[in-house]
Amino acid sequence: MPEQYDLVVIGAGPGGYVAAIRAAQLGMKVAVAEKRSALGGVCLNEGCIPSKALLDSSELFAQIRDKTAGHGILVDPPRIDLERMLKRKEDVVKKLADGITALFKKNGIVTVTGTASLSGVGGDGMITVNVRADDAALPPRELAGRRVLLATGSAAVEIPGLPFDGVSVVDARGALEFNEVPGHLLVVGAGYIGLELGSVWRRLGSEVTVVEALAKPMPASDGQVADTLVRSLRKQGFSFRMETRVTALRAGDGRLTVELQGPSGSEQLTCDRILVAAGRRPLTAGLGLENLGVAVGTDGRVVVNENYATNIPGIYAIGDLIAGPMLAHKASEEGVVCVERMAGQASTVEYEYIPGIAYTWPEAASVGKTEEQLKSSGIEYAVGRFNFSANGRARCMDETEGFVKILAAAKTGRILGVHIVGPRASDMIAEAVTSMTFGATAQDLAMTFHAHPTLAEIMKEAALDVNKQAIHA
Repeated sequence: MPEQYDLVVIGAGPGGYVAAIRAAQLGMKVAVAEKRSALGGVCLNEGCIPSKALLDSSELFAQIRDKTAGHGILVDPPRIDLERMLKRKEDVVKKLADGITALFKKNGIVTVTGTASLSGVGGDGMITVNVRADDAALPPRELAGRRVLLATGSAAVEIPGLPFDGVSVVDARGALEFNEVPGHLLVVGAGYIGLELGSVWRRLGSEVTVVEALAKPMPASDGQVADTLVRSLRKQGFSFRMETRVTALRAGDGRLTVELQGPSGSEQLTCDRILVAAGRRPLTAGLGLENLGVAVGTDGRVVVNENYATNIPGIYAIGDLIAGPMLAHKASEEGVVCVERMAGQASTVEYEYIPGIAYTWPEAASVGKTEEQLKSSGIEYAVGRFNFSANGRARCMDETEGFVKILAAAKTGRILGVHIVGPRASDMIAEAVTSMTFGATAQDLAMTFHAHPTLAEIMKEAALDVNKQAIHA
């Protein structure tokens, strides 16, 4: 007889594990089926966390190599112990994964390791989930849930002619596990993942070339932010080929040669490794959606309503499986709201205020509308902008690249978008998200205390500049 639960969650990534914990807090009996032996999903095990661990390590290395002399700190040229650096990354991941395991234990959540699929709906309305262990000798386990939440996330997209082999042509996971610094790394895709992992290996000594089919990187970002970030990355040694595609790949003599087709014609480029970061696809294969008739859109995303319910009663989906940006914090919020709605609460996700961040250096962070979007919609707006170079704390840090830009409605002053490129933009954007969520105006933000000297003062000055009242401009 199947093990019975109030909620069965398939997938223990940032959407699934957060939903499970919140459901348990609400009194539900919860089981989570996860194919990995470790909890946390792609984000924790091979994405967000390990990439940030390597970004911080490589950033520290670059600072010691390039910046300490300017602070009067003289050191011998630093050397890289890549094995130790990768070990530190794994330690960070393990500690956080162990933390989720402890949270599951604390909240009485049952974890079932194996590949899960929907197998049927009983006469009592209970949905059966079959979980197969990797070891074929072990019998499958059957779980039955009054509700089932699909939270299996996404995987990197392969592009024609560049199949992943795990060694020479890799996805983000492979790029986090190189056993040596590539001499020349080709990055296909100028989104967050490509620019971040390109930054890691560039700082550690790789030559990095970025190939992007579109005219600019991070196409959904504010144009000025994208342009500023590209200029900074070029200064760091990045090479960009925009509006360019890889049309052929040839391996020989231990290296890779690609054919590129761009605005000026075709060219050949020789490299050592290729990172393909050209997008992600929802992981629905093997879930058994067809067994129960769960509706899937033409884009491969599961179709849900405002309660995250599919067309099959009792089955729900969140995160990368459904419409919207594929971001860990979006999935987590959807997981919380989904189970709270199951419990009768009127929770909502504020989709207009989801921040997006590139953890390059300088960092880039945005929330709300871009200038391009406001212009195309015919919305009248005012712009306030303030540069890091005019900020005392940024000067002390020797980090003066970038700016904060605030877009506000022309008549009401309500903040419509905030865009930052500069040091610690990933932390600074939280103030903008909070302000916009509460419907703040630029004047509200300008009248709020910001401690001196801090980078946050730049936000205040940009808000003042919306009405051309910036003090230090």
